[in-house]
Amino acid sequence: MPPVYIDMAETNILDVQQLTKTYQSGSRSLTVLDHVTFSISEGETVAIVGPSGSGKTTLLGLCAGLDTPSEGSVRLHGIDLGPLTEDERAVVRNEEVGFVFQTFQLIPTLTALENVMVPAELRGERGVSGRAKALLEQVGLGDRMHHYPKQLSGGEQQRVALARAFINQPRILFADEPTGNLDDETGATIEGLLFDLNRTAGTTLVVVTHDLSLAEKTGRILRLRGGRVVEDRQVEPTLRAVG
Repeated sequence: MPPVYIDMAETNILDVQQLTKTYQSGSRSLTVLDHVTFSISEGETVAIVGPSGSGKTTLLGLCAGLDTPSEGSVRLHGIDLGPLTEDERAVVRNEEVGFVFQTFQLIPTLTALENVMVPAELRGERGVSGRAKALLEQVGLGDRMHHYPKQLSGGEQQRVALARAFINQPRILFADEPTGNLDDETGATIEGLLFDLNRTAGTTLVVVTHDLSLAEKTGRILRLRGGRVVEDRQVEPTLRAVG
């Protein structure tokens, strides 16, 4: 079944309606998300915060099409993810979405440059090395692009992951605890690069974080508790990330 599109003039980059995720464990069921509803406009920067077990990462995975809900719907850039097969969702992700994970998720047998190029090559693009090199230059790794992940520090690996996230010029970027494995100083550097790259590309940013100082640098905060949205507020412009 091909992706189902709707009129983008009537929608947002991300539209979540009554999203519910329940897991079965024997005879017991655990509801991780409970009828979550919100929309995100193109170009917004949004933080999803909440205590451990509140459903943050589960929500991110559902919004990105990495998992399917028990109930409810997700529309990503006008595409209803519900009717799609896993392969079709993968195509949508590769065309629309960038990812940054806490654990970097670089391919150990590829150089930094090759890791950045992978998403574009999966789309069948050729001649992307120039774009990949430019992104590595932007994140300060112009002299490390031929190093392998094991030859890079944690902060450098996350810089590679940032460059890789933007290689396909995604419409929306999902970042799951992007500074969670880094010390404060390195984390602050990664935060700055994330917002700089995002601002330059004009990408919508959705970041899951336990770091409230990072959350306050976005334009909007969604707070989860017990699988429900308990707060949805705009951030004062004076508190946001500045270039």
